[in-house]
Formats: sequence, C-alpha cells, structure tokens
Amino acid sequence: MICRIAILCAAFVLTVAAQSPGRETPAGPEQPVPYNHKHHVGTLKLRCNMCHPNKDPGELMGLPAASVCMQCHQSVKTDSPAIRKLTEYAKSSRPVKWVRVYEIPTYVFFSHRAHAEAKNTCQECHGDVASQELMSKQVNLNMSGCMSCHKTKNASNDCTYCHEQRN
Repeated sequence: MICRIAILCAAFVLTVAAQSPGRETPAGPEQPVPYNHKHHVGTLKLRCNMCHPNKDPGELMGLPAASVCMQCHQSVKTDSPAIRKLTEYAKSSRPVKWVRVYEIPTYVFFSHRAHAEAKNTCQECHGDVASQELMSKQVNLNMSGCMSCHKTKNASNDCTYCHEQRN
C-alpha cells in the first residue's frame, strides 16, 4: 500500500512538473482526416455530443465514426480531398484512427457522464474548443487541476473517489 502511494505521488510530481505554468501549449496532433473545430463548433454551433457519443456505462466520450461525419458530408464539400478520404472510410466501414488529444491515465476513474450530469461543461476540461482550428490541449488535466475543480464545486477530494485502492 505504501509503495502504491509513493508511485502515485511520484507520478503526480512528474505530471505537475511537465505541465507547469509558463510552458507553451503544444500544437495538436495531426489527424488522419483534418477536422476544424472552430468551423464546426464555433461557426456551425454543433454540440460536442453530436460527434462524440457517450455510450454506456458513460466513462468515455467516443470519437466520431465516419458515418456520423457523412450525415452532412454526403452533400457538403464533397469535392474536398479530405471528404473524399472520409467517404472511403465510411464506404468500407473502417474506423477513422483519430489521435486522442486528451487521455485519462488508466489509474484514474473518470466518468464523463457523471461530470455532465453534475452540470460541468466540456469547456471546463477541454478549453475553448470553438476557437481551435486544430484541436490541442488547452487545459492541463492533472491531479492538482482536478482537485482544485473538485474543491470549487464541493465534490469529494478523497483519494478513493478517483483512484481504486488495491491491496
């Protein structure tokens, strides 16, 4: 048990050091098909859950299937090389291998559904997505940030709330 706590503390310190203020936010990763959040979310006002499903049990928000994109793009911008590529994904029923921008460590329990039901917004954890052409990390989702948010919202900061205790 003490060893596990020491490992968690070391991981926390390294995470905080790597994400300390003053460091520039890195550019987002290149995606297999370019997607402009600024246009889709900012200009067109699409809601996050239109493209990012939250299947049961609700921990993860999914990444969009090509078929979801094709609901609009079967008739919008069809001459674009990127949309042609997306059309091929949809026709062959192959998943688009989107590169995750945010990823929750495996040792942390996090439920998107529970946070949404508690009236948290996507922007609180993901930043102003509507202003980004290329999605990048705008918010440091580290233990300190999560605990600060929990304190502000009067949510539990007990270790077992987010971390499973193993014997």
